[in-house]
Parts: sequence; structure tokens; C-alpha cells
Amino acid sequence: MPDLPPPPAPPSSSALRRELGRWDLTAIGINQVIGAAVFAMPAAVAALVGAWSPILVALVGLASLLIAATFAEVGSRFDGTGGPYLYTRAAFGRFVAFEVGWMQWFTRVASWASVINVLIVSLGFYWPSLTTGGARVAVIAALIAALAAINVLGIKQSAWVVNTLAIGKLVPLLLFVAWALPAVDPSRVLPGAAPEWSSISRTALLLIFAFGGYEVVPVPAGEAKDPRRAVPFALIMTLVIVTALFTLIQIAALGTLPDLAASTTPLADASARVMGGAAALVMTIGAVLSTTGNNMGQALSGSRSLFALAEHGDVPRLLARVSARFGTPVNAILATAAVSLVLAITGTFVTMAAASAVSRLVVYAGTCAAALQLRRPRYAAHVVAATFSPPFGPVVPSAALVIALGILAGATARQLLAGAGALAAGAVLYLIAARPWRTA
Repeated sequence: MPDLPPPPAPPSSSALRRELGRWDLTAIGINQVIGAAVFAMPAAVAALVGAWSPILVALVGLASLLIAATFAEVGSRFDGTGGPYLYTRAAFGRFVAFEVGWMQWFTRVASWASVINVLIVSLGFYWPSLTTGGARVAVIAALIAALAAINVLGIKQSAWVVNTLAIGKLVPLLLFVAWALPAVDPSRVLPGAAPEWSSISRTALLLIFAFGGYEVVPVPAGEAKDPRRAVPFALIMTLVIVTALFTLIQIAALGTLPDLAASTTPLADASARVMGGAAALVMTIGAVLSTTGNNMGQALSGSRSLFALAEHGDVPRLLARVSARFGTPVNAILATAAVSLVLAITGTFVTMAAASAVSRLVVYAGTCAAALQLRRPRYAAHVVAATFSPPFGPVVPSAALVIALGILAGATARQLLAGAGALAAGAVLYLIAARPWRTA
């Protein structure tokens, strides 16, 4: 049986400033889900399932919404920093929670390193010298340092930047939908014969990762004004907005670009076809803003994931230090930025990509299982009642768990092996580093 009594909140938790509102958390979710991939995703999906692609996008969005609703339920029981790490700790004890928290942080640093390299490639289209040598290193270091500095200066300042970048990435995408939908050729979006199951499953796996990122919404709950209500709102709104937008984008691209499956820049190509070169430039700017916003979200959520582990004594408490001046977890921010910088410069993130795919699913499955576990009567005295519950009792969390495990089962052998290696590394870290710092 796991340790049922919830751990006391460490003194440092009160030093974090509760500045985030529900729309700030929603912006964090949107920034994490909508990255650079959305500007290429329509072609990849169309290549697999053709005119069925909008239907698959909508269905995977609905499946993701079931998982997000489960996150919303369990998230409405907690008001601290950590998200899935806190949920699994209450439901299954310290070791399982450490593994989830480790995988959560692992995903964020690997993703930050990966996405910032995508940003460098995007900038390299206009300034090729930035993609190699010392210039590449200098730009990566400057960008990571700037995002880390914003995070250190305060959660309110971070929220301003996140909100601005979320709006900045949504405007070009909404403009694309507005430009392209009226020009859609209906014959191109009418589905014909159903694609093969193998193509459907590959598309579903691709899309579930395209929709991923909303799991970071509850991580900075310790800095939210009313987290037990704001977190569920932000999770649901993130998925509703993103599902609607992704579906409309897929319809617009499919209906306006005859050779969509062959395009490497489908939104820019479709925009240029419908509205001319200026519209294509807007899409390129949108891709840069989207990537930058995703980087900002990685910096914020990654540092708070590490802070949560330290706050509860599962890594050295030095990483839980909160700046008296700024009210931010300064050491966790700097440590997360430093690791991401090393991964980004050395290219090590490429070898971690397969593991990070599985690590996200571990977080999903752990949270869904925790939601079901914390519904059991014996936990009533140890966790607060949920302020949000999806309809039909345990049906939604059970379905969400099945979806997460099903996706995990569909991962490639390389992904599963890399994920198992990451879990094993987490177990070693727990035995070597975490135990001496544990509290009773």
C-alpha cells in the first residue's frame, strides 16, 4: 500500500507568488501544444490517410480531451507545484512519483533542446551562418539565457511573455483558416474508401504527440491564484481550442493545396497559393513565434517540475530555493536551463527523442491511474474532494487510461527500449541521489 498521508507542504511553497489566472494557464497549454510541428503536420497526416485526415485529427483531439479531462479531475484536488508528480505521489507513493517526476522533467529538457534547434533552423533560412559553428552556439546560449532570465524575474513577467507569444502564434493560424477556408475545393475534402488500419494507427500515434503538451498546465499550479478551478478550466479550454484549430487547418490545407502530401511547408505553400507571397511570409513569422512560445513554455514547466521534486525532498533541496526578491525557483530555473543548453549545443537531445516520446505516455498513464486510485473511499481522508469531475463516473478516466496504454503499446521497439532506459536511469537516480534527501 502506498504512503497515504500526504506530505506536508515545505516552507518554500509559500514563497512562490500566486499570479497566474486561468487564461494564463491556458496560454501555457496552447504554447506547449502548438509548436513548430503544426506548420508541417497537415502534409504528414495527409500523406498517411488523405481526405480522412480531418476526421482523424478531430477524433484524436477528442481522445486527448478525455485524457485532459482526467488530468482536470485529479488536478482539481491539488494546489501545489508539480502536477502529475504530486498526483502519483499521493496515489502510489514516492518511488512511482519520482519516476513520473523524472520523466516529466526529462521530457521538458529534451524538448526544449530540440525545439530551440528547430528555431535556429528557421532563423537559418534567412541567416544561414547562424546554423553552424560559434554563431549557432552563441545564439542558442543567448536564447536560453534570455528565457531563463525572464523566468527568474517573476511569474507575472513570464505570463506576459507566454500570453503575448500565444496570441502571436494564434493570429497567423487564424488568418490562414480565414484565408483558405473560402477557397477550399469540396471534392478534395470528401473522404473516399477508408485507409488501411496500419495507416490509421500510424496517424493516430503521430497526432497524439502533435496534441501533446497540455500535461504541463497543472505543473505551475503552485503559482496560480485559484489552481483547483483554474487548472481544470485551462486543460479543457486548451484541448477545445487546439482541436478546433487543428481540424480547421487540416481542412483548409487539404482543400486548397493539391499536392499537400508532398509539401514540406504546407501552410506557407497553401497561403501563397491562396493569398500570395505576403501570406506565406506571415506563416513563416508565425512558425518562428510558435517555436519561441514553445521554448518559453518548456523553460517555465521544466523548471517547476524540477522544483517540485526538490520541494518534496526527492532531489537536493538546494534546487527548491525560492528567490526572496522575485518569488521564483531560481536554482531550478538555472539548472534546467543549463542542462537544456548542453543538450541543445551537443545534439544529445536527438538520442533522447525516442525516450521522451515514451516518457510523455508514462506521465499520461500515471496521471490517469492516479485519478482512478484517488477516487477510492480510503483516500477520502487524505486528499481533498475534486472540484471538477467528468460525467459518467469512472468511465472517462478508465477510457483515458486505456487510450494512454494503447498508444504506449503502439510505440516502436526503439521508443520502448529508450523509454525503459530512461525509467531505469530514474530508478538509479532515486536510489543514489534521492534517498539521502528524503524526508520522513
